[in-house]
Amino acid sequence: MPPKNFKVGTFNLYNLVLPEVTYYDRNKYSTEVYAQKKTWITGQFERMNADIVGFQELFHEQAIKEIVQDIKSYENAHLFVGYPASYNPEQLRPLVGLVSRFPILNHQVYEDFPPQARLEINDKDIPLDKFSRPILSAQLQISDSVECTVFVAHLKSKRPILPADADRNDPVEQAKGAARALILRATEATALRMILMETLKNRQHPVIVIGDVNDSGLSVTTQIITGQPPWEKLPFEKKKEIWDVLLYSVKDIQARQSYGDFYYTHIYNGYYQDLDHILVSEEWVAQNPSRLGQVEYVSILNDHLIDETLSYEDVKKWQSDHAQVVTTIKLEQ
Repeated sequence: MPPKNFKVGTFNLYNLVLPEVTYYDRNKYSTEVYAQKKTWITGQFERMNADIVGFQELFHEQAIKEIVQDIKSYENAHLFVGYPASYNPEQLRPLVGLVSRFPILNHQVYEDFPPQARLEINDKDIPLDKFSRPILSAQLQISDSVECTVFVAHLKSKRPILPADADRNDPVEQAKGAARALILRATEATALRMILMETLKNRQHPVIVIGDVNDSGLSVTTQIITGQPPWEKLPFEKKKEIWDVLLYSVKDIQARQSYGDFYYTHIYNGYYQDLDHILVSEEWVAQNPSRLGQVEYVSILNDHLIDETLSYEDVKKWQSDHAQVVTTIKLEQ
């Protein structure tokens, strides 16, 4: 019997690495902490109970397999990790991936930017042409009549990019480092938008983008990914062309349906931020008369996050420093 609704989630695993393996030069989990991390992630997966989960910050496929295989509700689920062609297991790097209760018909990993996404300023090329973490896309069979392409992304963080010999306490170096990180994230957002256009434009094909884009919904980089809504006075046919390639944040859809807005997925230095997003194409929007379904509800699993400017507590080593987001989509057929 086809599902009447399904759930989609995003989960930043926060450095899921096997025990006693050094990552980022000096960090490693003891066997005990690794076991606690697995237990905590398992609990969050069970709370989410999502049919599709896009995840970020995975270093070892074995680790996520151990977790998913131990959850009864995912015993028949499909798991795919976005290994790029250049992947070297000797060089640990964070990857994205996907767990799906629906069949995965095909998949693709994007490490290089599309050629048309290369940017230049004043006739000078910006020498950036690769994603810091490769993008994963997968085509899923949601029901007998509905296929959907899901993208899982993890864009460059706001952490400054600094030369090895830079003084990390120098305000000028900090500013330059933050600018470098922003430029990289903006170029990644542009490249992702180019990739999305191939799937969205003139296809009437449902799309969902899942991920940690490391910026708020109203930021320039996130709006590069979603596209800009049409000006209200444009002719209807022009609006249709824009709607065809526009993405909508489930956060905004929920906000229009509810009096409360408690959407934050990360806390840094007292700032409550929405960095983790689920974006949907017009096929999942209630206002579209030709929709295949509609976003019904959004929940945020953020009760483990701690504002360390107000509390002496620390986020436990085995927990994620991000919330998990889950949206329920009701099928029309």
